[in-house]
Amino acid sequence: MKAHEIFQRMSSATAGAVFLFLQKEEKAVYKAAIQGLANQRNLRSVYIERKPPNDRFRWMKAALGRPISDTLATHLLQAWLLGAHKPMLNEFLDALEIAHEEDGTVEELPACPPKEKIASAVDELLATYPAEIAAVYLHAFRDMDSAVQWPALSEILQQKPELQLKSQT
Repeated sequence: MKAHEIFQRMSSATAGAVFLFLQKEEKAVYKAAIQGLANQRNLRSVYIERKPPNDRFRWMKAALGRPISDTLATHLLQAWLLGAHKPMLNEFLDALEIAHEEDGTVEELPACPPKEKIASAVDELLATYPAEIAAVYLHAFRDMDSAVQWPALSEILQQKPELQLKSQT
């Protein structure tokens, strides 16, 4: 699932949490996102910035759900996950015994760990964090490095209903 598809399928509440975090904590990223989305539609960014937050966030979610926005959607998901959800990222990587930086980034992903180990790490996330937040992270994680494929994670994402992002509002 590409980043724009994640935005298509995440709830409006989660999308709003993404945008609110970026607006408050990653101002430059948020402003660049608005500018990039405005440029795609031949709009001035001030047109978007002046919308009430609920309308602006709904518009941004829809715009980021378009294939043309995939690169920007990827960047925003990474900024949000690395900024707002470091503990979750670190716990998942620790459970899989994958070396990582303090901020949850990985220099090079290893080959796919055993399915049982991934399943256990996923279950730990689901026990600690909201299912939709864990699902967004796991889908983004799976697709962040196209050179390394983890078929076991893909199977788990398909098997667990709570991890299947469905078109939501």
